[in-house]
Amino acid sequence: MTTTVQSAGTTPGEMATAAPAPARRRKRRGTLVDVAAPLAILAVLIGIWYAITYLVLEPGKRFLMPPPQDVITEAFLDGAAMERITAALAQTITVSFTGLAIAIVIGMAWAVVMSQARSAERSLFPYAVALQCIPILALVPLIGFWFGYGFPARTIVCVLIALFPIVSNTLFGLQSVDRGMHELFTLHGAGRLTRLFKLQFPAAMPAIFAGLRISAGLSVVGAIVGDVFFKQGTPGLGILLDNFRARLQGPELFATILVAAALGIAVFLLFGWLGRLAVGRWYDQSRDPA
Repeated sequence: MTTTVQSAGTTPGEMATAAPAPARRRKRRGTLVDVAAPLAILAVLIGIWYAITYLVLEPGKRFLMPPPQDVITEAFLDGAAMERITAALAQTITVSFTGLAIAIVIGMAWAVVMSQARSAERSLFPYAVALQCIPILALVPLIGFWFGYGFPARTIVCVLIALFPIVSNTLFGLQSVDRGMHELFTLHGAGRLTRLFKLQFPAAMPAIFAGLRISAGLSVVGAIVGDVFFKQGTPGLGILLDNFRARLQGPELFATILVAAALGIAVFLLFGWLGRLAVGRWYDQSRDPA
């Protein structure tokens, strides 16, 4: 026989309202930690920056790492400098997203072909690994010789850098479907395309978007690397970095570096958000601790 003990003056509705309070407190503490920890690390990094500038470097060499306030006043608050950086940022975004789009089409098609037959995977996957292992700097002269030194060459560099994570993650996702689900589709007489689009692709979405997040950041790197080596056409962030370096314009150089880093973080977060929209909360919640 079970006895229920209820404190005097407490109604069942009040008990139901009070029950989730610890969970709400834990969630609030988790949110505070998520905000405070990155800010604390940022403060430490800025402190290290100041220490290097004023304690390590001699006054005559502080252009190598100008203090943060100089970067703000001489670059971010300077209209002419920001106009150049903004124009270069727009060009880098165009190149990186064009290369990323092409890499997504090629990489996913490549992975789908390999997922359909073991012989296709054994035949094609080594070339994807080889493409990843070849230093991109070794291919840059050939790319410039074959495709010129403008927009197409920079886009090709982005494709080559961003391709492998899409291929490998998409292939992993397509092959990670539970065998029991395959047997269920076989029992119902599902064709190859039905199995691919209604079983494999939905199950592969978390892995696909993990690859897209990585490739999105790499495409920005590819656009900047292509700029540094292909100095023709509309300048991007890479050309601007090289120009500021050659002219010893430290504040403008660091401002451009920070803008390039912010662009990489932005595209990473963008594809993380798109992944949450496509996959939903079911995948993330399955990994949350109880």
